[in-house]
Amino acid sequence: MGSIILTSPLQGWATAIDDVPDAVFSGRMLGDGVAIDPIGNMLHAPCDGEVLTLHASHHAVTLRGEGGVELLMHLGIDTVALGGRGFEPLVAVGEAVTRGQPLVRFDLDGVAQAVPSLMTPLIVTNGEKFRITRTETGKLVGVGEGLIYLEPAEPAVEVTRDDQGVRVSGKVRVPMVHGIHARPAARVGETARAFVAESWIVKDGCEASTRSPIALLKLGIRLADEVEVVASGVDADAAVAALIALIEGGMDEHDHAEAAPVAVAEPVALAIPEGALAGTLAAPGYAVGQARWLRVDDIEVPRDGQGLDHETERLNAALDSMRLRLSDASGDETGAAIRRAHAAFLEDPALQLDAYARIGQGRDAGHAWRHACRATAETMRTMGDARFAERADDLIDLERQMLRILTGTQEEALRFAPGTILLADELLPSQVMALDSHVIGLVLERGGPTSHVAILAATMGLPALVAVGPALAGIADGVTLILDADGGLVHADPAADRLAEAQAEVARRAAAREAAVAAAAEHCVSRDGVRIEAFANLGSVEDAAIAMAHGAEGSGLLRTEFLFLERDTAPTVAEQAALYGAVAAKLEGRPLIVRLLDIGGDKPAPYLPIAAEDNPALGLRGIRVGLAMPEVLDEQLRAILSVRPHGQCRIMVPMVASAAELLKVRERVAAIAGEMGLAHRPEIGIMVETPAAAVTAATLARHADFLSIGTNDLTQYALAMDRGNPAVAAGIDGLHPAVLQLIALTTQGARAHGRWVGVCGGLASDRLAIPLLLGLGVTELSAAPRFVPDLKALVRRLSIADCRAHAERALQRESAAEVRALARRFEGEFLA
Repeated sequence: MGSIILTSPLQGWATAIDDVPDAVFSGRMLGDGVAIDPIGNMLHAPCDGEVLTLHASHHAVTLRGEGGVELLMHLGIDTVALGGRGFEPLVAVGEAVTRGQPLVRFDLDGVAQAVPSLMTPLIVTNGEKFRITRTETGKLVGVGEGLIYLEPAEPAVEVTRDDQGVRVSGKVRVPMVHGIHARPAARVGETARAFVAESWIVKDGCEASTRSPIALLKLGIRLADEVEVVASGVDADAAVAALIALIEGGMDEHDHAEAAPVAVAEPVALAIPEGALAGTLAAPGYAVGQARWLRVDDIEVPRDGQGLDHETERLNAALDSMRLRLSDASGDETGAAIRRAHAAFLEDPALQLDAYARIGQGRDAGHAWRHACRATAETMRTMGDARFAERADDLIDLERQMLRILTGTQEEALRFAPGTILLADELLPSQVMALDSHVIGLVLERGGPTSHVAILAATMGLPALVAVGPALAGIADGVTLILDADGGLVHADPAADRLAEAQAEVARRAAAREAAVAAAAEHCVSRDGVRIEAFANLGSVEDAAIAMAHGAEGSGLLRTEFLFLERDTAPTVAEQAALYGAVAAKLEGRPLIVRLLDIGGDKPAPYLPIAAEDNPALGLRGIRVGLAMPEVLDEQLRAILSVRPHGQCRIMVPMVASAAELLKVRERVAAIAGEMGLAHRPEIGIMVETPAAAVTAATLARHADFLSIGTNDLTQYALAMDRGNPAVAAGIDGLHPAVLQLIALTTQGARAHGRWVGVCGGLASDRLAIPLLLGLGVTELSAAPRFVPDLKALVRRLSIADCRAHAERALQRESAAEVRALARRFEGEFLA
């Protein structure tokens, strides 16, 4: 069979499937294809074939054409709700049709006014049998023009029989320009798990299980490498065919093989004072102390073992002991999350098999485990994914803990002199948790701002800088340091006058903090009498307790995704309800704004069918996941609605880009509340994280009870800078004039409908940003729990009238640096 050409069934603008405003289609849950925004009123057959299905509402047709290709044509988005109104079918199920034959006539204007979009997806629903080699998009097409070009995915396979049964194999040449790296490896694993058969990929005589992404990465598969896909089991032939088709299809990456090299952005240069080193903020704060290096020697283990059975038994016993340790549910949520991450590594089949294989080669169990962990960690660090690289530290931490068990040695207590600022190449999470109260700050040569070490430092109130670089090694033990984590700098051996200023700053901050904590229970009211709500961002019951102890007036953001991550199955309604209820009880009746599941992108859940994405920040995440998986959304809504007293919980919808998304959530809340017999309907608001939401705030405010700005995501989307990319991270600043303009648009749009606007992103904890936010019209700030007293104290010293004038001046500036300079002058003039 040769190439198959599907011609355009509509006249209109052809575009990529990613542009369809519905996550089910743009997320390719039904298959791959293209979309057309029609300007004609007739749907035609794109090929000769047979009508397989005609939806009862007549808005969707499926054809089977040449070679068995099956194509779904879905006229518009949410058109099923019209119940057939505006659609006239011209064919019936089972009817043979010819290319270009009219299938459905529709009322172009009438339907367009009744639904969110007329964008029409054309989906190849049996894509496992075909690969799309070319599409014609980004232009106006007419009926009958070539649109989708297909090739059959029919890999030649070799079938053999051995003692284990049928063994099937086939070869494929890798078309992806970057080979099988993190994302393709994850997609290979997802495909393999759909079959009973065990499968492997073989390169140069080395093989890796398709179910272990880490093992696949170790093969180092590059562009144009020929690999063998092997499977054994009842559906081995289907597994090999699907895996070869997936790889041969390029996973949406091979089209770039001929492109010119992409220029990598140079890091933004910073003006670094003499005698200072720059790093990346991991946890805020300011400290003056003495440098002390933490250098931990490797645990010694013998190279050779005492026999296969003996060493295997030792490793098995250590794994069991480690599982028991990691199952400990005590402590705060941060520590529990880290233990769950370590447990996932502990059970990785590739990691364990590597260790057992080395034991089989005569190695000691500890030596085998160390080699397996370090080889995998090195792979993770070189994968080009910053977040994955940060998790390599967790693997090294797990290595060390296992070796303690295998050698019977105890971790040495970490004891330091008072006023220690700890320096290290890297730190392990378990080491941070073991630090005593004499450590007042952390500075690391490597590491990342979203690592578990960074999270722990923030939780413990330790100012921390990471990624300072090799120059950190030039600082000796005992040197006096000024750690200005807020400014991203560490000053070594400062001059006497600078040191005196820093010590005065530390004393000033300590006195201000003491006074703020003492007044934390008082209401948050500006100097000129304007009431500002001081809320806290929460992620656990423990956070709620801390927030209450620090005077929080409620929670402006309860993150719920931690309930869903790092587990094998979704939490039940009962589990969710228990957690939300426990947090609500801690707040003693104060408002609790529960953010709906914000998963996807950089926060995947293994049990949710979200395919790996080239650009996850722009893919299936936030409310798009809930709308694409309605059972997940409904269960969470049911859990929130069950919290008593009714009305304490408010619902916040993340990553909203259109009113249609909010209205769908409102519809589900009303339906579930009705099923539960609840007369009360909770307030439903949105997170403003996309520029689209900010620009259309006046429209969204018609349907939202409140708007809360997530400044972290809003900043990265407004500036088109990935906040996880170190090459551009220095340029990401929420005080960029473009971000401030979007905040101003949000508050203006909300005021038109009498809605309040809050901020629950990082700017709500930024002292320089708070006056600007209040001046732009924000009336609720939700910050880190321990920062709430400082937030209240700052607001009490501000006049909203002064803040408005300040914000107007800031909107006229040309850069974030200019805005911050203006903000510092405002601080000196009005807050000194």
